[in-house]
Amino acid sequence: MRIGAYSVRTPIALAPMAGITDKPFRQLCREYGAGWAVGEMLNSDPALRHTRKTLRRSDFNGEDGVVAVQIAGSDPEQMAEAARYNVEQGAQVIDINMGCPAKKVCNVSAGSALMQNEPLVSAILNAVVRAVDVPVTLKTRLGWHDEHKNILTVARMAEDAGISAIAIHGRTRTQMYKGEAEYGLIAEAKSRLNIPVWVNGDITSPQKALDVLAQTGADGIMIGRGAQGRPWLFRDLKYVAEHGCLPEALSIAHCSETVLRHLYQMYAFYGERDGVRIARKHIGWYIVGLPGGEDARRNINKIDSAAGQYDAVAAFLDKLPQLTDHWSCAYR
Repeated sequence: MRIGAYSVRTPIALAPMAGITDKPFRQLCREYGAGWAVGEMLNSDPALRHTRKTLRRSDFNGEDGVVAVQIAGSDPEQMAEAARYNVEQGAQVIDINMGCPAKKVCNVSAGSALMQNEPLVSAILNAVVRAVDVPVTLKTRLGWHDEHKNILTVARMAEDAGISAIAIHGRTRTQMYKGEAEYGLIAEAKSRLNIPVWVNGDITSPQKALDVLAQTGADGIMIGRGAQGRPWLFRDLKYVAEHGCLPEALSIAHCSETVLRHLYQMYAFYGERDGVRIARKHIGWYIVGLPGGEDARRNINKIDSAAGQYDAVAAFLDKLPQLTDHWSCAYR
């Protein structure tokens, strides 16, 4: 799979998710085999460039792989300027957000709300592509609502504008993340396009990934929520793609070491106060399916210090081999 001048040897991507796909998590997923990772979305408003949140989200220093920066907004000129600015800061790929369903994003006519206004979609796509000399990609959905799925029109506009690749989530904005993702229109889009297509939505196992690839003919898989608490999903996906079967399961000790290392990286990246707060959701995703995990999560969430949080998680993980001989995994 090629995106502009870049070759994606492992077409398994970590989807951009605000508040989740930060630098520590991107690095972890890359270690486990993600061949592509897009950063958290950055607001195109220049007044927000130097906030603490934006500076953290735009920190790609020391990361392996292509630096793909996602921008969000609804003004073509502002989006073009944001693209230029981020390329100057080191972005190697610009990704346009037309898929986020969050109210605070859609209420300012950005994210998936843009799909209601096809002329504006075209204006943004063309403005951003013309503004930079790096590949520009697009992340989007099937449409704004179930009665108006216009992904085929938007996908054609994207290719005509010079977009290098498109990622399509198999839901409309009104569906948010409810129900099941649909792949029929993604398959149709793939059959009509000459640019690479990532398929996204409800891909939570290697088996599902293979099935969705067969259904859609997509060039690659993009994983979002399926990777939460399971960065090793990328390892299993890659192995199944190469060998046709699942690899040997990782040991409890290996998974535990990964969890604790991730905690340490979040504390180092965010500092103690924010690190502890942000780590809580990741801890929940890691341990909720394990024996005693829900009770442990509730107790750990009451802890406000990094040392206390780390020690509580470590203590829970130390006792885990007494309760089970494997890390919980729904697809094994």
